[in-house]
Amino acid sequence: MRQSGEERGWALLDALLDDDTGPGLPALAAAVLGLPEAGRYAVAVLPLRGRPCPTPRTAGAHGLRFLWRARPDREIAVVALGEADPAAVVTLLADLGPGPGGVSPAVAGLAGLGTARRLADAALLACGPAGEDVVCLDGRVPAALVAGRPAVSAYLAADVFGPLLARDPADRALLVSTLDAWLECGGSAARAAVRLRCHRNTVLNRLRRLEELTSRSLPRPRELVEVALALDAVRLLPLGAVPPDPRSSVAAGA
Repeated sequence: MRQSGEERGWALLDALLDDDTGPGLPALAAAVLGLPEAGRYAVAVLPLRGRPCPTPRTAGAHGLRFLWRARPDREIAVVALGEADPAAVVTLLADLGPGPGGVSPAVAGLAGLGTARRLADAALLACGPAGEDVVCLDGRVPAALVAGRPAVSAYLAADVFGPLLARDPADRALLVSTLDAWLECGGSAARAAVRLRCHRNTVLNRLRRLEELTSRSLPRPRELVEVALALDAVRLLPLGAVPPDPRSSVAAGA
């Protein structure tokens, strides 16, 4: 059966999202769909939840054009950005309901849609299994890397936080929240203390306890990176996925 022009356009768009950028395909898709071949685009990925899609009116208010494609487990939006930033896509989708949802950085042209779709998938992973936010990949790259390699991330979480995860849940939550606040405040104990409503020395004391439990020194850049990535792993992975002692697990499998 012969495809209609509209069906052909959707098939071409699907091919671009699946990284098929054969000779002339972006130009053909642009002509059939009425899109600029070299424009700025982003891709958004959301699980199937029956959430409303932006109408042309709501999307147009942000200078955006959405083309939605349904997959078995998710919805994918190709967004012609115009002069807007991907943050505008996040704002619009978040206003329509809770996430999770992932939005790619801007890519140049229809030929970049496959890359944008993969980056949006990574942003969705960074939301975590219970996430309700719609997020851009920008600023979430470490979390996306952690979520994309669950076995390595579980090992890292156990290697860094194993002794901490074995402690009383209230004590564990206190130290983790202090670390999180300190990182969010750019390593400033004074600013973290304001956020946590405690004294600066209390923050420093908790961080010293955390250093003892993790055997990592926060002023050392490489060890700080390990701690920050392990914190993302603890947030993003089910606690049951983190072995209590990775060294004993490795030994048992040897």
